[in-house]
Order: sequence, then structure tokens, then C-alpha cells
Amino acid sequence: MDDRSGVRATYERIAAHFSTTREYAWPEVESFCAGRRADTALDVGCGNGRHADVLAGHAERVVGLDASRALLSAARRRVPDADLLEGDASSLPIAGDTVGLAVYVATLHHLPSRGLRRRSLDELARVLTADGVGLVSAWSTAHDRFEAGIDADSGFDTEVDWTLPGGETVPRYYHIYAPAEFDADLGASDLAVVESFLSSGNCYAVVEPA
Repeated sequence: MDDRSGVRATYERIAAHFSTTREYAWPEVESFCAGRRADTALDVGCGNGRHADVLAGHAERVVGLDASRALLSAARRRVPDADLLEGDASSLPIAGDTVGLAVYVATLHHLPSRGLRRRSLDELARVLTADGVGLVSAWSTAHDRFEAGIDADSGFDTEVDWTLPGGETVPRYYHIYAPAEFDADLGASDLAVVESFLSSGNCYAVVEPA
């Protein structure tokens, strides 16, 4: 499957309501950013800008990228000084060796093929500076809403409904990563893993260019 347009259309449809439920930054992102500084920071899959807002306190310039124009509009209101780009995580419209600090959270699992997911990890490696560092996350089989055990070697594709006010449901594509699979995809990429861990039902990795 390679239907990135379907993922984009889903978030255009739910953007207004989705944004109202995404007010606060994840504590894992705040912890990752603590004590770090960079000239340029990047938020891949920035949504409404809640993590770009955190990055703004740790970098001279913040770039946010998302496939949804509606979510980028919300991000523009929240982080007016950020450079916001409409684009694809598997083909970042950013020059190589320019990003010192990056977050790529809650987005990798929406790319609808393993090839695209791996390509996006290589893209993150490409744009990071030699001493740059990033945080990558994806939903995991360890999440309590899934029955699969955390020791499974492979994840699975699924749809998770978003319920709009009024009761309409909009299905969202997810690839749910097994921790071993997450580590394997990172290991096959141009990134080097500094630390890999589970938190709140998500796989996380702190990464740098290999």
C-alpha cells in the first residue's frame, strides 16, 4: 500500500477537531529537548505545532512539516515564527546536513508502506547535521489497546477510528510496530540508535546520523 493521499485526506477531514485535542506536548519530547540547543530544529509531522512550540525554546530557527494544510494553519497560529512546510516525511523538502535537533513523533506509523517508513528514516538522517540528534516514535504493540504482546517480532496494519463531534467516525491508517520491528527498521536505516525505549504505548528512539 502506498496511498499517502488517503492519509492526507483523513487529516484534512479531522484537522479542526483533532487540533483541539492536541494542546499539550508529550513529556517524552520535553525531556528529549531539555538541555539541547541547535541552530535549526525540525518537527516532522508537526500537526498543530505543539512540539514545534517546544522546539522554539531550543533553536534559533524551527521548521515544521506536515501533509495537512489545515493542521499547518493551526500550527501557524500557535508558532507564528516557525517556517511551516507542506510536505511528505519520506521526501523532506529540506537541504541535507542542516538540522541540529529533530522530532519525528506520532507520524512514522501513518506512512502506508514499509518502504516509505524506511525511506523517511533515511531522510531524517540526511537532513541531520553530523552532530545532530533526533527523537523518533511510533505506536507499539505494547499499547494497552492492542492484544499483541510486546515480544512479537512483527507489527501489523490497522485502522483506528477518529470520532468527530456528532458521532461520525473517520478511519485512520496505522502501522503498529512491534518493538523488535521498530529497532530493525532503524537498524536498516542511515540512522544510529543512541537509545531505544518504550513509553506510554509507544516505541521511541533517540537517533543520530550513522
